[in-house]
Amino acid sequence: MAKAKTANTALPGRKQYGYWKKLSLDFMKNPWLYLMLIPGLVYFLVFKYLPMWGIIIGFEDYSPFLGPFKSAWKGLYWFQRFFSTSKWVTYLTNTLILSFMSIIFTFPAPIILALMLNEIRSIRYKKVTQTLLYMPHFISIVIVVSITYVIFGTDGIIYKLTTQMLGRSIDYLGDPGVFRWMIVGQNIWKETGWGTIIFLAALTNVDTQLYEAAMIDGANRAQRLWHITLPAIRSTIVLMLVLRMGSVLDTGYEHLILMSNALNRSVSQTLDVFVYENGIKNGQLSYTTAVGLMKSLVSVVLVVSSNKIAHALGEEGLY
Repeated sequence: MAKAKTANTALPGRKQYGYWKKLSLDFMKNPWLYLMLIPGLVYFLVFKYLPMWGIIIGFEDYSPFLGPFKSAWKGLYWFQRFFSTSKWVTYLTNTLILSFMSIIFTFPAPIILALMLNEIRSIRYKKVTQTLLYMPHFISIVIVVSITYVIFGTDGIIYKLTTQMLGRSIDYLGDPGVFRWMIVGQNIWKETGWGTIIFLAALTNVDTQLYEAAMIDGANRAQRLWHITLPAIRSTIVLMLVLRMGSVLDTGYEHLILMSNALNRSVSQTLDVFVYENGIKNGQLSYTTAVGLMKSLVSVVLVVSSNKIAHALGEEGLY
């Protein structure tokens, strides 16, 4: 019994030793692959993990002159202050509405476009089309907003055209009801082409023999798309959706600040805009750090929850 007990207690150590031995052998076999990991590891260590120590100022009355270790401790004061304001519901509501509109309309757009590109038979035409679709990704959001103002402003062609057709003017840049659709439309135009890269890569792994067998069985193009193509990239779609849930509360402040004005301010005020205006402009670093930490915690919960749902549905998920 004693020998058996000794063997059982030594088992975890043996497993750990076997893991490190296997890792060292793999490193000796592929040293350059591991060396290529160093820049990425250094990036995440310096810019992602080390700055996490800064969240301590969300629980302090932080003073840049005293530093994070000498500033007065406030505990949960900033969290209580945020939820005691009358506008926190407005900030959260605007953030959630814009985020879920983005998930519903922006997330499926690269999938649909990738399926359309996959149906193109001419390789040259397909490459040219892909290049043109990738280009908006590299355009600055400032330029995108400037183009929007030129086209949809009071002197723009879209404004004049809709006024003549409808007999009334539509304030695209000031109407709060149109503001969110403008943001979603700009994101679709800018990022849809770039987002097809992942799904097109997944489509290359589809066995062409499946299409040939389906054609022999009399399946048309729509049936092949539904029964072969979509199931083949379903795991990739689920994975990207799980990752997208981690940024539900991230709407980006640059885009909203550039598009916001006095008329649409009631719907353009999101949590990111709140953090920018109070943290960067007003210098309330502890206050906005607490709000940012709250956003991060919610994002972690959403990622873990969506990943468990993916496992329950039979998908691999993120981990």
